[in-house]
Amino acid sequence: MAQQIEFTTRPEIDGTFGVVATTHWIATAVGMAMLERGGNAFDAAVACAFTLQVVEPHLNGPGGDAPFILHDARRGVEEVICGQGTAPAAATVEAFRALDIDLIPGTGLLAPCIPGSFDALMLLLADYGTMRLRDVLEPSIFYAREGYPLVERITATIATVKDLFRNDWPTSAAVYLQDGKPPAPGTLFRNPGMADTYERILREAESAGGGREVQIAAARRVWSQGFIAEAIDRFCRTQEVLDVTGRRHRGFLTGEDMAGWRASVEAPVGYDYGRYRVLKASTWTQGLATLQQLALLKGYDFNGISPTDPDFVHLQIECAKLAFADRDVFYGDPLFSDVPIEALLSDAYADERRTLISETASLEQRPGTIEGFGRSFGDRVATGGRTAVSAHGAGEPTVGRLGETRGDTVHFDIVDRAGNMVSGTPSGGWLQSSPIIPELGFCLGSRMQMFVLDPHHPAGLAPRKRPRSTLSPTLALRDGVPYLAWGTPGGDQQDQWVPQMLLRHAHCGLDLQQAIDAPAWHTEHFPSSFWPRLARPGVVVVEEQMPKATVDELKRRGHVVEVGDAWSEGRLTAAARDGVRRLAAANPRGMQAYAAGR
Repeated sequence: MAQQIEFTTRPEIDGTFGVVATTHWIATAVGMAMLERGGNAFDAAVACAFTLQVVEPHLNGPGGDAPFILHDARRGVEEVICGQGTAPAAATVEAFRALDIDLIPGTGLLAPCIPGSFDALMLLLADYGTMRLRDVLEPSIFYAREGYPLVERITATIATVKDLFRNDWPTSAAVYLQDGKPPAPGTLFRNPGMADTYERILREAESAGGGREVQIAAARRVWSQGFIAEAIDRFCRTQEVLDVTGRRHRGFLTGEDMAGWRASVEAPVGYDYGRYRVLKASTWTQGLATLQQLALLKGYDFNGISPTDPDFVHLQIECAKLAFADRDVFYGDPLFSDVPIEALLSDAYADERRTLISETASLEQRPGTIEGFGRSFGDRVATGGRTAVSAHGAGEPTVGRLGETRGDTVHFDIVDRAGNMVSGTPSGGWLQSSPIIPELGFCLGSRMQMFVLDPHHPAGLAPRKRPRSTLSPTLALRDGVPYLAWGTPGGDQQDQWVPQMLLRHAHCGLDLQQAIDAPAWHTEHFPSSFWPRLARPGVVVVEEQMPKATVDELKRRGHVVEVGDAWSEGRLTAAARDGVRRLAAANPRGMQAYAAGR
């Protein structure tokens, strides 16, 4: 029998009506309110996403990106909605070289892609939802206008960039500093500029008349061709903004870019692992790394194993290293680059790659070879620790050294009574990415930093191309039936924590909450997706509650183990349908995520 974890923080939510799990309790409450009012999972998802933009501004915002993966019970299909905006038309490798830049900055106005979240949410609402635009927007407008209590991590993020705001980003200082200081945790915080923006969108959409479909279409036009696009265009053309290069730059993004982009729907990529078929977005995300890890791990027998068994942890780490090495060589926007997805997931390729795994930790980057595909890029090796957010607002805007979270992403998973399921990971446009656009109350994102400035690389920058994003929601079928939606914030760590949870659930006998609560880890062996793209070969960060015997054995095998704080790894949430039952769980780490249902 599997060894049960010694401590679980909460019960697994269990009911028949519907469940919502998000990274903030207010968003969870908003999502449940939509279900109680007769909305479906997709209505709840849209309302959750807009609310998370308000209550977790250090983790996402209207200027960011949002991939969704869903099961539509009415049509019996699984689909991906791409809310990842593309690079602006003027953003070319040559343009960056002309600025003497060889690594796209992690902040400022050079890094924004076309903001994709809003149009993706409108597509989700129009084509899958049932509620009106007003229904799903009103909660976020309320919290932006009337206020919400600041969690400590928002204050900590603002404190990290307060000097940048005071000295160089005055429009951000006007919103986030009070008498020149970060607001205290627990303060009732308001963003009237964002409330005004969403109220104006709603007002202009409703003035178009007609029913919900007409109004949603009108809102999409207001965003991409109306006052939103105009304000973004003007700000990027006229403002010279300090970024992590230490210099000031104008932006590439234009109103014409905004007008020419729409969110889209595509089929997911799947992989069969035992009873489960795991589904991810294609290689414009890093999601395939989870599937590649499962292909490697399928060669081992883990049934009945303890979630903290040293063999279990070691093999997951080594498989993650190989999968992420392939990510950095092969993945990119499949509309621009021919990515060998079938070969990467083949049994023959996994069998070959698995021979590289031994009892000893690898300290090398070891991508595979597939003739005619892929291209490597140079690693930047870290010489010491790093902070999550630098004085210029960047560094790695995700989980940093010792698992400390400063800025990141949000996530939600929802299942309704009809069996509709959705998993979403909105991100970008966080308060530390670029200055607030004063007419709008929000800032732009920095996703373009994930491109490499090599036109021949699959993830090389090109106009109107999607960056290879870290955002990675997940769906799984069990025995052919849609079963589990789950995911986490965490940048490069997302597709480490996602398979960890599935493996604990599938092999160790843990329910959803136990699988989330079990001691977790991540490796920083491979180059980060974020500026300045540092790698820390061999480094594995484990939570303090990981058994000492496991830590000692990992060290003996050659892993460079850093023991982080207790309860510091990941922010997983999950929702499942099991017959008529609806199940959910949420991460206690960070003391923000909650699941609810009945």
